[in-house]
Amino acid sequence: MAMLFVSCSKHSKVKLYEVEKFNTTINGKQVSLVTLDNGDLMMQVTNYGGRVVSLWAPGRKGKYANLIASHDNINDYVNSGLLGATVGRYASVISNGKITIDGTDYELTKNHNGNTVNGGDTEAGKIVWDIVAQNDTAVVFHAVFADGQDGFPGNLDATMTYTLTSANELVVSCKATTDAPTVCDITQHLSFNLKGDGDILDHDLMINGKFFTAIKSDRLPSGNIRPVKNSPLDFIAAKKIGKDINSDFPQMQFAGGYDFNYVLGKPFGKIGLAASVVEPVSGRKMEVYTDQSGLQFSACATSTSFVLEPQNFPDAPNQEKFPNAVLRPDEEYNHTCIYKFSVVD
Repeated sequence: MAMLFVSCSKHSKVKLYEVEKFNTTINGKQVSLVTLDNGDLMMQVTNYGGRVVSLWAPGRKGKYANLIASHDNINDYVNSGLLGATVGRYASVISNGKITIDGTDYELTKNHNGNTVNGGDTEAGKIVWDIVAQNDTAVVFHAVFADGQDGFPGNLDATMTYTLTSANELVVSCKATTDAPTVCDITQHLSFNLKGDGDILDHDLMINGKFFTAIKSDRLPSGNIRPVKNSPLDFIAAKKIGKDINSDFPQMQFAGGYDFNYVLGKPFGKIGLAASVVEPVSGRKMEVYTDQSGLQFSACATSTSFVLEPQNFPDAPNQEKFPNAVLRPDEEYNHTCIYKFSVVD
């Protein structure tokens, strides 16, 4: 892979991807690669899909690694899935590609097995966002999703902000407004490996969720909320990701490993700890804080990365027991996720 070696302002060399590998136009819009540096963390992000391309963090003895699964050029991102991408306008799944708002039915683009996944064909991870502001530690992206696009009602005006703080946090903040009632759930699909490479089965994971939203054999939500207690989905006390990953627990057989939305043990709208992960060899620790109600955890036995994705619940627009997913013109959608990095002994 083509890389540029630079000196981080406090530590040794960090390998950054070359800007030229991302310099192109897509649908007439300029694609760029932005580098952020807070002195300890270094990060690269592209406005194609609002994707985090790399996130370099130190471990023990100041040794750096890129903690994000990534590609080193724009072509691989265009021709692949949602690696590192902003996800929306409705993250995860909407069953049967249908929603009903105030008695009006809407048919959405069905882009996965008869369902709508991550907002349809014109999802947030496949468009070129406008860069409206940037400095050494933050960048702001903006996009408008048109009324009727992929069947969704309302012009949805969205802003994504990525900030590296002095506390070694990556803060991802989203705001959105609409001119007609619609559904909205925008998040960030980051795939982590705190080693930098290799398997992730020895990572110690805690998830602050005593319940999860159950799925059916087709992997769609059943609408039921079940306890994790006495099941391999229980991460209330930290354990290795790989400890129960090959379980014959029926829910895990449906999912092919871990791919579940956890109901977080905190009030919606209030930022709280959702999960923490420690990689014992490097000593790297990541804490995930969010103001959302759910956290999607994904990993399988062959994984070289894992996902901890704050969000509303999958298929919430069609499930009576799940949180509200409707955004109205007099409201503002807000979503903040904080990934905090440190090193433990």
